[in-house]
Order: sequence, then C-alpha cells, then structure tokens
Amino acid sequence: MSDISAAYKTLVDIAVRSRAHAQGLPEQEEVKAFWSGVGFTLDNKKYVVPMGEVAEILEMPRFTQVPGVKTWVRGVANVRGRLMPVMDLMMFLNRQSGLQSKRRRLLVLERGELYSGLIVDEVLGMQHFPVDTYSDEIPVDYRDTQIYLKGGYRVDSDFWAVFSLFTLARDPRFLNVAS
Repeated sequence: MSDISAAYKTLVDIAVRSRAHAQGLPEQEEVKAFWSGVGFTLDNKKYVVPMGEVAEILEMPRFTQVPGVKTWVRGVANVRGRLMPVMDLMMFLNRQSGLQSKRRRLLVLERGELYSGLIVDEVLGMQHFPVDTYSDEIPVDYRDTQIYLKGGYRVDSDFWAVFSLFTLARDPRFLNVAS
C-alpha cells in the first residue's frame, strides 16, 4: 500500500504544482456575426449579392446574337449544354461600361425556370460584413439601381449596396426582352 500512496502523493504534488504555474485561459472575445455575399462593381460602384441568389460566376462566354430582342440582351450562350440568355446589366440600366468585354464577368441567376447570365463590370469575390455595419439608407449615387437594393454595408469609406437578383428577376422590364 505504501507504493500506491507514494505514487498517489507524487501525482497530487505534480497536479498542485501544475495548477500553481498554469497560465489562465485567453480572454474570450466577443463573437461577431457576419453577413456574406458576392461582391461586384457596376460603373465603379460596389454591390454585393446574397450568396443564395448567385448560382455561379463565369468569364464571358461566347454567345450568339438573337434578332428581335432589346439591345441589353447580348445573345444566347451554350453553358455546359444549357442555353443561357446573356444580359448586360449596365445596358439594362441605360449606361455603357467603360471596361473591355474580356475583363467583365457573368453572374448566373437560376431561379425556378429562369436561367440567365448577367454581365457586370467586375466580380470582387466573396465579401463578409459585420452585421452591425448594415444600413437601410442608400446613398443618392445608387438611385438608378435603388429598386433592386435592400440596404447596404458601410465599411470604412466604402458603401456596398445589397443588390437582389431575385428582385431584378421579378421586374417586368427585365422579363420583357422582345424589342
């Protein structure tokens, strides 16, 4: 029994010394909630689309022009065996992009039967915003897209407007492509 009690006393002694020299746990940091979306630009303004509204992001595919449609409908592309209408969002907003076509990107919208590619100036990848930086107030320089916006996030001096592709997809002007 003395071997057991000596071993036990040694273990207790090690435990006591370990606790005496142990450092405290690091301070618990407050966990911040974040909202995430896909960032893009139109006319040098920053926008972000909710993650669930973008099916994929593509480089500009080759497309075939379609007669009898509005000028902002650039054509139809074959994307992995599916025909996808390609629409220029800047032209839909009655503006021209200053960027070369090969630098522009496509946000793919897929909702129910609607499958479309929307040309934007640049895609800035996933963006993450602290939820406490959200604001319902939209700056006046976003007025041409305001009906598609749901507030935005202000980070430093940048404003990122939340652009809803689903709201755009319900707009009768967007759905009526015949000229």
